[in-house]
Amino acid sequence: MRKAIIIITAIGLGFSGLVQARQASTGSSVQYRWHDAQGLAHYSDSLSADAMANGYDVVNSQGLVMRHVDRPLTPAERAAAKKQADEAAVRKREEEQRQRDDQQMLAAYPDEASFVAAQNDELGSIDQQVSTTRISLGTQEKALADLLDRAGELERAKQPVPKFLSDKIAAQRNVVGSQRALLDRLQASYVNTQLKHEAQLQRYRQLKAQLQQANGDTAQP
Repeated sequence: MRKAIIIITAIGLGFSGLVQARQASTGSSVQYRWHDAQGLAHYSDSLSADAMANGYDVVNSQGLVMRHVDRPLTPAERAAAKKQADEAAVRKREEEQRQRDDQQMLAAYPDEASFVAAQNDELGSIDQQVSTTRISLGTQEKALADLLDRAGELERAKQPVPKFLSDKIAAQRNVVGSQRALLDRLQASYVNTQLKHEAQLQRYRQLKAQLQQANGDTAQP
């Protein structure tokens, strides 16, 4: 082991002396070092094509690395690096937005009772829309039923159903379908809002607990 250390030290001193000798002969205080595909180190007073392609170190007169320059990225590597940078930027923006939302939530609702009251107001508004839409749907369904009854009476009397009546029935079916779709969306919105409120309330309680702990730590002597 000691013999190996002596050999490595001697190689290092020999290289340092070689660098200094080459610098003394060329008048340069800077050397460039790079490794080829086989991992072998190369040194030069000027940048070669291999150094540019593989990346290189700038070493001073003592053989110490002053700066490292990476090799140029391939198109695929540049694309991957850009994708990672874009994803990191998105995560950063999302985190910054979350922090702003947290601050606004704490500023708008000083206590849990006011926070829950605001959530209930939002649910109440959606519930009112559900009730209104359900009533409207019932009215439109009755209108459609009346039109179908009229067409049925004509058919039972062996009379043709006039075009204007068929058109009204088709239009009324579209109205009923739209009202049913709206009611489905509102009911889904009510459920989703409930789930969102549960997560928001949990987050609110977490933030309030952190704030109380921070205030408690500050108040301690």
